[in-house]
Amino acid sequence: MKQLDKFDLNVNDIKSFDIKEYIFKVLSHWKLFLIMLLLGLLVAFYVNMRKQRIYSLDSIITVKEEQNPLFNSSTNLTFNWGGPSDKVENIITILQSRTHNEKVVKKLQYFINYLKDGRFRKEDVYGKVPFTISIDSLSYQLLNSPIKLEFLENNEVLVSTDFEDGDLTLINYHTNTKEGYITDKTSFSETFKISSLIKTPFSEFKIKPKRLSSDLANSTYYILFSDFNATVKRYQSLKVDSKKDGTSIIELSLTGSNKKKIEDYINASVEVLDKDQQDQKIEYAIRTKKYIDTVFNDAALNLKRIEEDLGNFKQQSGVYDLSSQGQTLLDGVSELDAQQQEITERLQRYNNLENYINSGSDITAPLNMGVEDPNIAKNIIELVELSKEKKNLEQNVTPDYPPLKNLNDKIEITRNVLVENINNLKSETQNNLNGIKRRLNNFNARLNTLPKKEQGLIKYQRNYNLTATNYEYLKQKQYEAGTAIAANVSDVKVLDKAKDVGQPPISPNTLFNYLIGAILGLGLPFMYILIKEALNNKIISVEEIEKIYKIPVLGVVGSGKIESYLAVFDKPKSSLAESFRALRSNIQFLFKKGGKSKTIVVTSSVSGEGKTLCSINIASVFAMSDKKTILIGLDLRKPKLHDDFDVGNDIGVVNYLIGQKELTEVIQTTRIPNLDIITSGPIPPNPSELLIGDQANKMMEFLKENYDYIVIDTPPVGLVADAIELFKYSDAVMYIIRQNYTQRGMPKMIDDKYANGEVKNISYVLNDFSIKDTYGYGYGYGYGYGGYGKYGNGYHADEKQSWIKKLFKK
Repeated sequence: MKQLDKFDLNVNDIKSFDIKEYIFKVLSHWKLFLIMLLLGLLVAFYVNMRKQRIYSLDSIITVKEEQNPLFNSSTNLTFNWGGPSDKVENIITILQSRTHNEKVVKKLQYFINYLKDGRFRKEDVYGKVPFTISIDSLSYQLLNSPIKLEFLENNEVLVSTDFEDGDLTLINYHTNTKEGYITDKTSFSETFKISSLIKTPFSEFKIKPKRLSSDLANSTYYILFSDFNATVKRYQSLKVDSKKDGTSIIELSLTGSNKKKIEDYINASVEVLDKDQQDQKIEYAIRTKKYIDTVFNDAALNLKRIEEDLGNFKQQSGVYDLSSQGQTLLDGVSELDAQQQEITERLQRYNNLENYINSGSDITAPLNMGVEDPNIAKNIIELVELSKEKKNLEQNVTPDYPPLKNLNDKIEITRNVLVENINNLKSETQNNLNGIKRRLNNFNARLNTLPKKEQGLIKYQRNYNLTATNYEYLKQKQYEAGTAIAANVSDVKVLDKAKDVGQPPISPNTLFNYLIGAILGLGLPFMYILIKEALNNKIISVEEIEKIYKIPVLGVVGSGKIESYLAVFDKPKSSLAESFRALRSNIQFLFKKGGKSKTIVVTSSVSGEGKTLCSINIASVFAMSDKKTILIGLDLRKPKLHDDFDVGNDIGVVNYLIGQKELTEVIQTTRIPNLDIITSGPIPPNPSELLIGDQANKMMEFLKENYDYIVIDTPPVGLVADAIELFKYSDAVMYIIRQNYTQRGMPKMIDDKYANGEVKNISYVLNDFSIKDTYGYGYGYGYGYGGYGKYGNGYHADEKQSWIKKLFKK
């Protein structure tokens, strides 16, 4: 038989969907919701308690090119501190680089872990321990195995460790190399003086109390030596990003379980960065100053030598003073020599600048080389901006990108204009140099007219003046370089240092975990109910029957514990007996008017739906109302009636139908007044043929003449066709449906016959019905369900419950 799917509803079913019914079904599982909610909150509480707390600290720095104010535009390129335009990006890359983090880890020695027993795990107590561990970087240490330090009285410490296996690993932090260590022992334990070197076969270190007054006695800690590379890699997770795009503000943030450890690492990272940046910033200047110092010392020696030569010449020649003419010529030629030297140096700077520009390198920083010409300065600034734009654009596009090509063309044009301006300056400077050289030639010709001794003195004096000028120049540069190094200003400024100001942990998120626990605690039962209802194909309520089928509902039979099927006779005041009395009243409306005897056929879809129970008890209520009633067991394949009435089944209706016995011989009386019974008898091989024979017709005629009510217990119509054959004798048919047992598709066949007019005077009876919130509200009211729940008020003998059950029900 085809069963109806849970969601195989027609249009009318959808229109009549009762949302209130469904809400009651959900609310009826409140105990499940409550238990799962408490369980979810308990799980969330356990997670919040057990999960390690993770904190996050941050620091804010700014990176800005700081130009030393001691240098002006005429300062040589060697002492120009300008940096690249992508300074911020470079700093971010450096902070996340392995080399930088190696320096920080070495400085803080974060490969040494300080631990202490916690509630759920060994807790990192860095910053809280009253001592530090000092290691010899050349010695090897036990890797990734905790070493227990139990501090005793008398300034002693018990050092111990357990070896999980004999194959251990040692690490040397100086060379960052590892070697194996094999031992046949399972543990190590030895007592040392705290002030002494703790030397074991696998480690070598010293314990240094932070304060002399620290009392370490009766305390226990652990130290754990971690892999250096793994430690560095873990701290490379330092998050570094621009606070805002296009600005020089950088934010550093780091997460971990120990706030003090995070704080120290971020601040140390900035300190290492600041020192490295300063060292790099003045590195070239230091080398240049060393060169200037060397040249300056040579110039000083050369000046001293020339000064001695000048003195010796004066003594030997006897000429100590120049004539007025000679002094005038010396002053003029000395001035021209100084001008020639200055212009020659300027021309050399132009050549250097031209060579750099012609090299094809992108100019990413302004070049200050003592060039005062405003056009060249303007061209250099423009070239720098174009180079910046090109560098940023190249990171995201291909070389064939049209805007990039246009940018390259602009750079080339600007470069050519700059070179042309430099060539013009070089040409102009070369003309000035040539003019000075011509003037020097004139002065040299005039010097030749002086006496020989005076010419020699002028020669020595002139050489002395050139050397002295060069000496003073180098002395000035030496001072500038030394001042620049001493007055170096860092490009890194700390706006906010990392600091523990009581930040709460970022993980676990306790409120979120409780929310998830509550959602799961409520959501899982709801999903369970949805799935349960989706998969449930059983008939639950009267209204459900009325929605799906056309056959009317005659009434309901309540559920309850019964000792035998004779429930009405054994407990006539029970709610179950009252439900059968209601059926007795309702079934009167199905009978046709007229006729003395009424026949009731009781059937169902399948076995187990309570067909026999209903047959026995409906016959009982008729008999107990002083009506002569007979109950016939025509379920010839599976006889049951004799068991409940404690009568024999050796002789029954089968013996009459096959002609072995007379009808009066198979009728048996029962202990219920006015109720007789005909049992099935032996199981025949052809039950269907027996029921459609003439003997069956004769039997029904006889019974109608002698009994007021005839109740026929038939086999299930969903399994055999016998019951359908018996419908012709009925004045009313009771079709039994059992709550939460009968599947929705089972009564469909009889319902179709009713719709087609093949079956009449039939009605459904919902058996084993219990009023539960699970099934909605009010089902059974008006259908003769005796009891009405808490509204019975003493009308039924079986409604009393213990106070415990009442309390639990409430």
